[in-house]
Amino acid sequence: MAGAGLVAAPASADTLREALADAYRTNPALQAARAEQRAVDEGVPIEKSAGRPSIDATGRYAEFLNKSSTSFTAPERAITANVDLGVPIYSGGAVRNAVRAAEERVQAGQADLRATESAIFSQVVAAYMDVIRNEAIVGLAANQVDVLSTNLQATSDRFEIGDLTRTDVAQSQARLAAAQSDLRSAQANLIAAREDYIALVGDAPVALQPPPPLPGLPGSPEEAVAAALENNPDLIAARERAEAAGYDIDVAGAGRLPRVSLFTGYGYENFLGTLGGAVTDDPTLPDTSVPQTSASVSAGVAISIPIFQGGRPAALQRQAQARASAALEAIIATERDVIAQVRAAYSSWQAALAIIESSQTAVAAAELSLEGVRAENSIGNRTILDVLNAEQELLNAQVELVTARRNAYVAGFSLLAAMGRAEARDLGLDGDGLLYDPQLNFERVEGKWFDWDRDPDPSVQSTSTVDIPAQDADIRGQANLPARNTD
Repeated sequence: MAGAGLVAAPASADTLREALADAYRTNPALQAARAEQRAVDEGVPIEKSAGRPSIDATGRYAEFLNKSSTSFTAPERAITANVDLGVPIYSGGAVRNAVRAAEERVQAGQADLRATESAIFSQVVAAYMDVIRNEAIVGLAANQVDVLSTNLQATSDRFEIGDLTRTDVAQSQARLAAAQSDLRSAQANLIAAREDYIALVGDAPVALQPPPPLPGLPGSPEEAVAAALENNPDLIAARERAEAAGYDIDVAGAGRLPRVSLFTGYGYENFLGTLGGAVTDDPTLPDTSVPQTSASVSAGVAISIPIFQGGRPAALQRQAQARASAALEAIIATERDVIAQVRAAYSSWQAALAIIESSQTAVAAAELSLEGVRAENSIGNRTILDVLNAEQELLNAQVELVTARRNAYVAGFSLLAAMGRAEARDLGLDGDGLLYDPQLNFERVEGKWFDWDRDPDPSVQSTSTVDIPAQDADIRGQANLPARNTD
């Protein structure tokens, strides 16, 4: 499982696993994606409702303000009430196929949610590694300022005794000023990296620990592509949407077919004693007054057979076919993108690994070169400019090394994400509590019938960063920086 390496990370200070877990729980983009998926889930019961019984009740009160002068039985007012029950029996397959299309879109949405999760985790990993890299660069830049300050002092002292020229002092001053500028720039980059981290994780980075090794990395680009074609969530979502579009064709075609339903209804009418009729005061005659209420019950089968609709069903079906064709093409387009993304990530990962190896060699050689140049300068065989150049070469090699380490880790994680192996379950985050399972919500709502069944009012699940102080460029617990000799 891909999460084994991340689980092994140390628990002290801030670890990459903790950063990923915080983002998983509190990142607003991820929370919004989950809410959007819950909205997609409701498409299934919405489509199912078209095939379920429906009950309608209507009531009416009317005042008849102007009656015909020749009508002696017309009422002055009336109350009517009706209750109707309808049960769809056959809809040409429209309901069945619409439900299937909605279910496919639920599956596509769940794949989209996986892709969002992977994308946010990739951003968190990049932000985490950016902070570590920029802290290292700030440390190196600060050390360079210290070294050049010492060199300038030594150069000035030797100038005072006539051992060096003013040119040597000016060169040392210029390099120190440039190093101070580089330090300011590195500090600004570090602050920006920390703020990016806060935006993604929801908390400030504190003494970030080195990340654990990435497990499950492929041995070849072909292995990576094979895994991506099977597991990449974007590709899965495209395939599910194409399936849904196929069902949409059948839904559109059902508009040509008959519809059959059962119905029953109850009607009640009350004229509130205002319905006129023959009335006599002779008790020996039968009562001929008109009844003031009536009730009726009806039941039957209704059949609707479309004969001609102006070409609408055919146009809807052709439209659905065109969209299904576009969805099929989208599969190939997504497949191409995934293959290119995987191969590029694999190449970047391999290149960064090679740069790490060469940078380590360059750092070792630059350290040896600096030591030799300083020794030769002490006996007059090297100039101050040679020493300054050697100092700069060592710094450049060290910055290249820490940058290559950052790039290798980020490229490796991006490769895992493209392969569909960079989600919470893959990274072992299930130990931090129950993982969010979108299938549970779908199973909760797919069979609901009751019209008044609603969820609690929406509330914010992510955390605000308003109260987190603005970040600075202080080094917090930075360790294992390459040592620099200031002698």
